[in-house]
Amino acid sequence: MGYQMELLFAFFFEALKFTQAILVLTNPKNPIIVACMIYRWCVGGFIWVLKMHLGTLGFGERLCLCFPGRRKVNPKDNGVSDEQHDCKPPHAAATPTVQKVDNNDQSTEKSQQKQESTTQQSQVHAVKKQREFTYQELVKATNNFKRDRYLGEGGFGEVYKGNLENSNQVVAVKKLNKDGLQGNKEFQVEITMLSLMSHPNIVNLIGYCSESNQHLLVYEFMPLGSLEKHLHDPRPNMKPLDWNTRMKIAVGTAKGLDYLHNHCEPRIIYRDMKSANILLGEGYHPKISDLGLAKFGPLGDKSYISTRVMGTMGYCAPEYGYTGHLTIKSDTYSFGVVLLELITGRQALDDTKEGGQYLIEWAKPMLIDKRRYVKLADPSMKGEFMERWVRKAVEVALMCMDDDEEKRPDMSEVVDALDFVASLSDPVVNRNRNGLVVELDSSDDESDGLKEESGDERAKAIEEAKMWGKKYKNEAANSTPL
Repeated sequence: MGYQMELLFAFFFEALKFTQAILVLTNPKNPIIVACMIYRWCVGGFIWVLKMHLGTLGFGERLCLCFPGRRKVNPKDNGVSDEQHDCKPPHAAATPTVQKVDNNDQSTEKSQQKQESTTQQSQVHAVKKQREFTYQELVKATNNFKRDRYLGEGGFGEVYKGNLENSNQVVAVKKLNKDGLQGNKEFQVEITMLSLMSHPNIVNLIGYCSESNQHLLVYEFMPLGSLEKHLHDPRPNMKPLDWNTRMKIAVGTAKGLDYLHNHCEPRIIYRDMKSANILLGEGYHPKISDLGLAKFGPLGDKSYISTRVMGTMGYCAPEYGYTGHLTIKSDTYSFGVVLLELITGRQALDDTKEGGQYLIEWAKPMLIDKRRYVKLADPSMKGEFMERWVRKAVEVALMCMDDDEEKRPDMSEVVDALDFVASLSDPVVNRNRNGLVVELDSSDDESDGLKEESGDERAKAIEEAKMWGKKYKNEAANSTPL
């Protein structure tokens, strides 16, 4: 009814405009023109009042045809295809926000609570505008993608080292492989995700190029390459990673994953945690890269999201592989595999064995007895570690890889536990600011072998690991400078 009335008045209004135009052409001094103009203003005002009235009757979505510039866009038409839609937040009304994380993570619980309270009161929209490069700019930067600039290849495509012409900044340029495992959707997702976040353990996206059929991403350059290279395919000039470096990489990676899970809104599930996606900067500072497969986590009462199974064999959580149900704890399992890789120096999936052998399967015989945990340690470290360090690190990896996802710890708890493990071997971190060694309960170190741990024993071990982290964190927070 309201819409038909609106059409009728719009018809008369347009007819009046036409009549006025004819009169102006035939006799511009005719007084009828003045009357028509006044009448037109009156009708226009009446239609505006009618439009406002119809809005109160539920016809507000249908704005007057006389004002096409103010017509509303169909809310279902968001300019994004169904396949691309999941690179946007699942709730359209809420804009994703993230909490910026400072490099100094050694703050007290009180200051953390204050920071969280401040963040809840006024969250900062951290959408970074990325630079858009032309294809020719990146051709020049990489010297036409010559092989001497080649860095490696992943699911997205080949990666080349480049130098930006104006700033001479060294960058890594990733070029989409049209026949690769990832495509335009992952390209858009990665730009979206990396535009929403800022963290010292997440790789920085500088910009992108999207010209016709050319899709490229430009990142900060990480000079030491990927963790996978150092562990499984080292160059002749690469030294084996020592224990302290491995724990530094583990802690930094855990912090990056904790940021995605607990400091982004909505929460982000990484979905592709593996050693190849952990890049190393100066001083072996780790950063998580390749967020093309990332998903926004479940909202409200939902505990998982259903999606096709993606990722890399050997890293996927079992429940995700069986059901397609993706949760935050799926990432925790994958991180546990990476931690076990760091400890053992072995690949997540050894494809040299017939049918392939998963790392956890290889490790099982040595996991029956805690006294045998040390046999898991990478031989390339040449025994330069203490058994206690290895035991604690293995226990953290096992609690992350628990078959029951509900029993896996939150990544914030993993960060605390690994901080403690790193403190055991680091002569600087191991001493608080008064110069006193921080001693924590280690009664379990001398325990006899545990024959096939029961569920209760595993739960106890997880709680103990959480306790180390909390106790260490409190000790570090309460220490005073010299």
